[in-house]
Amino acid sequence: MNIAPTRITARILRHSMLGVGCAIFTLLLSLSAVPGAADASPEKPNILWISCEDTSPDLGCYGDRYATTPNLDKLAAEGCRFDRAYVTFPVCAPSRSSIITGVHPGTLGTHQMRTGMKNYEAVPPPEVKCFTEYLRAAGFYCSNHTKTDYQFDAPFTAWDARKGDWRNPDRQSGQPFFCVINLGCSHESQCWDITKLAHDPGKAPLPAFYPDTPKVRSGVARYYDQVTEMDRQAGAILRRLEADGLAGNTIVFFWGDHGRGLPRYKRWPYETGLRVPLLVRWPGQLKPGSVNDELVCLTDLAPTVLSMVGVKIPASIQGRALLGEQKGPEPEYVFGGRNRMDLTSDDYIRTCRDKRFRYIHNFTPQVPYAQTIPYMEKSPILREWRRLNAAGELAGPQQLWFAPRKPDEELYDTAADPDEVNNLAGKPEHAATLKRMRAALDTWMTDIHDLGGVPEEQLIERFWPGHKQPVTATPVIETAADGTVTITCATPGASIGYRLGKSQKWHVFAGPFKAREAVHAQAIRLGYKVSEEISQ
Repeated sequence: MNIAPTRITARILRHSMLGVGCAIFTLLLSLSAVPGAADASPEKPNILWISCEDTSPDLGCYGDRYATTPNLDKLAAEGCRFDRAYVTFPVCAPSRSSIITGVHPGTLGTHQMRTGMKNYEAVPPPEVKCFTEYLRAAGFYCSNHTKTDYQFDAPFTAWDARKGDWRNPDRQSGQPFFCVINLGCSHESQCWDITKLAHDPGKAPLPAFYPDTPKVRSGVARYYDQVTEMDRQAGAILRRLEADGLAGNTIVFFWGDHGRGLPRYKRWPYETGLRVPLLVRWPGQLKPGSVNDELVCLTDLAPTVLSMVGVKIPASIQGRALLGEQKGPEPEYVFGGRNRMDLTSDDYIRTCRDKRFRYIHNFTPQVPYAQTIPYMEKSPILREWRRLNAAGELAGPQQLWFAPRKPDEELYDTAADPDEVNNLAGKPEHAATLKRMRAALDTWMTDIHDLGGVPEEQLIERFWPGHKQPVTATPVIETAADGTVTITCATPGASIGYRLGKSQKWHVFAGPFKAREAVHAQAIRLGYKVSEEISQ
């Protein structure tokens, strides 16, 4: 990455060196592979996550009159709508890595989109785990249908099943569940065909930065069609839950992994790419039809679930519990960013948001906004936008995205300028706000040991020396005279799984247990290869 020799370069180097020094952790080997375990009981609530792809808060319950989303509107009326929910990154893999761990991509080393495109996996700090391990250790049945996309392979300890839902036959009767169902019909790739539309393109709401042409309107209408289909699928899931008699004891979350799969939404750390819908229905606990105005980051989802079911939140989690006994205070800011997108876009941006302003620091201002990313170029909106730019037919805010260089800093008043087209960074009357938010971002990057400025090849070498994936050490099984089994692993941060006898079902090792059958064990650290299996 070639970085312009400005004062920004010094900040990159400072944060990079802090990341190098502080991201190396020492972990003492413990008999318990998963902290925070608690006994499961029939009284514990079930948890259902319905996640969707590439969707902004474009739902009727958020006041969008163009949207057709009756099922999610009903869910909001039965629970709580979070109005200021944000993801860490405006693209799926970095965002989802932070959701499954409760840790920011810059700390995890999952900030490049995607690690697999350069043939490696991120290796997070050793204390970081998929939070579902804590739920499994507490007796929950955890299933995910079916997307992971974490920037590291999902460890076998994370899920009981990678398909299906609470109806899976291997879930024990009455066992509390944590079930994730991902809906992909609103994904960017589903918005390219604009030949058949249910929504009227003539009524499509357009942001100030889009040109107003039939093709652009049709592209927006197609996106709303897919949101309607996503709503239909979400409704079917909720009706199945009701039919099984589980709705009264199941907490339902609905959330999106980042903003619309449209140009200048997905991939860009503005409101358009980072703000997402979040609805929660918790029978008997959340007031129906309520609205939460707190700043929320989706790193908060993991600790919130743990708080709701009485599992202690590990210190390694950066998010805060929104609900439950371990609820944390509202932060002053939420933070986000962007790095490489696919293989053609080397970029480095960080941003922070308070309740009114968004501040953006472009660490690579020489990299323009309108970069060529082959996958993104399939968008009919982008093709139309580029055509008009080449013809010199764009005016006002429509031209901004095609600037040859980004400004070093951007500042937007999101209340007065929701489309973020009026950059206030150079305005004297906003100098104090700029200084305050710049300092907040700088402090946060230091605090989380942000790796965003480390050249990717150096990061790969740190994770996989010699570009070879490290292998988790084979665990050691020790059985006492009374049948108590202890399993340890020499790899710092490794999770341990075990199965008994001829069963193929893996359990998460959370501490010594008694066994009368043969014990089989394997271990895995995030980003490593799984260990050999050992039996005793």
